[in-house]
Amino acid sequence: MQLNVALEQWRTLLAVVDAGGYAAAAEALNKSQSAVSYAIQKLETVLGVRVFRLSGRRAVLTEAGQILYRRAQALVEEASRLELSAENLASGVEAQVLLAVDGIYPVWLLLDCLKQFAVEFPETRVELMETVLSGTDEALLRHEADIVITPQVPPGFIGSALMRARFIAVAHPRHPLHQLGRPLTYQDLRRHRQLVVRDSGSRRLDAGWLGAEQRWTVSHLSTSIRAACMGLGFAWYPQAKIRAELQRGELQPLTLEEGGARYAELYLVYAEADYRGPAVRRLGELLLEKSAALGGNDSSQ
Repeated sequence: MQLNVALEQWRTLLAVVDAGGYAAAAEALNKSQSAVSYAIQKLETVLGVRVFRLSGRRAVLTEAGQILYRRAQALVEEASRLELSAENLASGVEAQVLLAVDGIYPVWLLLDCLKQFAVEFPETRVELMETVLSGTDEALLRHEADIVITPQVPPGFIGSALMRARFIAVAHPRHPLHQLGRPLTYQDLRRHRQLVVRDSGSRRLDAGWLGAEQRWTVSHLSTSIRAACMGLGFAWYPQAKIRAELQRGELQPLTLEEGGARYAELYLVYAEADYRGPAVRRLGELLLEKSAALGGNDSSQ
């Protein structure tokens, strides 16, 4: 049996459920309430099942309706993606690319990629969101980014290995920890102020060693690095992010008995891998190519 249910009828079903009733759905769809009721009646007739039942004065989903609602969500979302893909193909190139990058990815490498991208796609705008920990994943899940660079791939997505970031413990050369003249223990670290960068997402995840009795927590990595250069505390930083400070002698690696270095894997993830436009695809390629040129490890810089 071939069913002839129009996509617009599925959209009407979603609107009735999401808006909370026929009247609200009619307003959201800019249609009359009778047109919404007719679309639902036709849907039920074609399918041969009741989608809604009355509960008091409200229409609520039947068990079959709940299943159809979930399937309709996937169908309409896929149709919207297909329409967007067609628009991209018709226009040739996306007008804008949204990029969310975890703060541990080297800025100089990111800007190098964007410089090349600007040459190839001069008319495409780039909106960059610099994130920390779960903030990157949330940008992906909220459809606020076309590409993300993240240390963890959320469920339901596939990530391409980008690089391995090396973190080292550092402080200003005149910091008291450098004056002890011996390998440091965690007991030594606990007596001094640790500088920490806050998770930019709503989950407020923690990462790394957080055992110091005194901690300053800031929102941006550059603020933390500046504070460390002023001798206000110690921290673990991605080595590639502080290469200039290390070269200028503003920061110096701490000699620890253990744990002086740690690593984090970074992945590139597309929000819509199957519907990438030419600009999104090319920017992803540049990020992968230039990261691979480092040997997949930022400690080489």
